Amino acid sequence: MGLFQKLFSGEEAHDLVIRNIAIVNPAVSGEPAVGDIFIHDGKIAAETEVAAGAGEIDGTGLVAFPGLVDMHVHLRDPGQTEKEDLTSGSKAAAAGGVTTLVAMPNTTPPIDTVEKYNDVTERSRKIGLVNVLQAGSITRGMKGQELSDMVQLMDAGCRAFSEDGKSVMDSGLLRDAMRLTAENQVPILAHCEDANLVRGVMNAGDRARDLGLPGITNAVENIIEYRDLELARETWAPLHLCHCSTAESYELVKAAKEKGVNVTAEVCPHHFILTEDEIRSADDANYKMNPPVRSRRDREALLKGLADGTFEVISTDHAPHTAAEKAKGFMESPFGIVGLETSFALSYTYLVKKGLITLPQLIEKMSVNPARILKIDRGDISVGKAADIAIADIDNPYTIDPNTFFSKGKNTPFGGREVYGKIMMTIHDGRVVFDREKDM
Repeated sequence: MGLFQKLFSGEEAHDLVIRNIAIVNPAVSGEPAVGDIFIHDGKIAAETEVAAGAGEIDGTGLVAFPGLVDMHVHLRDPGQTEKEDLTSGSKAAAAGGVTTLVAMPNTTPPIDTVEKYNDVTERSRKIGLVNVLQAGSITRGMKGQELSDMVQLMDAGCRAFSEDGKSVMDSGLLRDAMRLTAENQVPILAHCEDANLVRGVMNAGDRARDLGLPGITNAVENIIEYRDLELARETWAPLHLCHCSTAESYELVKAAKEKGVNVTAEVCPHHFILTEDEIRSADDANYKMNPPVRSRRDREALLKGLADGTFEVISTDHAPHTAAEKAKGFMESPFGIVGLETSFALSYTYLVKKGLITLPQLIEKMSVNPARILKIDRGDISVGKAADIAIADIDNPYTIDPNTFFSKGKNTPFGGREVYGKIMMTIHDGRVVFDREKDM
């Protein structure tokens, strides 16, 4: 499956045919089917629309599905580009099968005005590798004191708001924000963390005590989740709970949905795979993230919620940092790990291969549902839809090697793990933006 169009070239889309490939398109059918995919003018087309001499890709033994939509990514641009920038982050996304991502607004400065929003949007559009949907900050400067230019940002096309990295602690101010977003049904992506309870660097449990590290309790997350759910119930604003990590979050979200609250929720691969028991040393900050990896009880609840649909989204919380920062150990290094280039393989290996969910259900959580929540016309590769396609080898294992990442950040606890689900090619708007055989 060699490259026929130069990677990252920015050329116009060509007519393409992907032959003899297993197609997974949960927006239309729950069952994979082997067939051909035709691409014309950047869209999925009928066979009759494709010009003679179109480029061909042999998809034998591979699987194609809608490009992934990652609702939770830190691109660090502007202001922190030593960690990541729009180009490196877009390349990493393409290498992971991600064709649309939501960029968190906790940049330097935060994205709290139309001018800042337009700057990132235009620069990412010129790069052209993936759709970058820039989220706006809820408060000006992310200081939690007054609302940002939310109405103007929505008018400019902003599809989500967040204060990610912390919560808006002023409940009245957050309610005001929710009343604004409720009018346009624009989701607030909530990082739930009670700032008054934050004391630690890893999960509060036996392992933290063994390592002599201060712990982060479940209550830090649960209290703000409950508050945000109550505000969403009162305002009917769409609320999306980011990186749920506790057993109680499962119960809270499940109960809120039963009451009709307009809520969705995500889980990250590191939270449904890892537990605190895997942290062997206080020096290895590749395991330091916020919220932290928690207990086995918490992980089992997350897995249950993914299986029964309580958690309908898998996102990465891709958070790149420099090697020097992460070399400072648990007490001094920043929170966060990278995930764009490993999310599909990890999710396929630990959810689908283990029989917890099916491959179509996984694509629902990683593409269809995020697109629906964001109200974008993606997550579907039916005729007439945008040709955003990921192609993967799900049969042959490979070993995760952070040194091969396109991301500037190599901070992952999954280096050296054998997984299934290698992304072989990514197509965005009909253009090949990643071809593993040629470009790795």
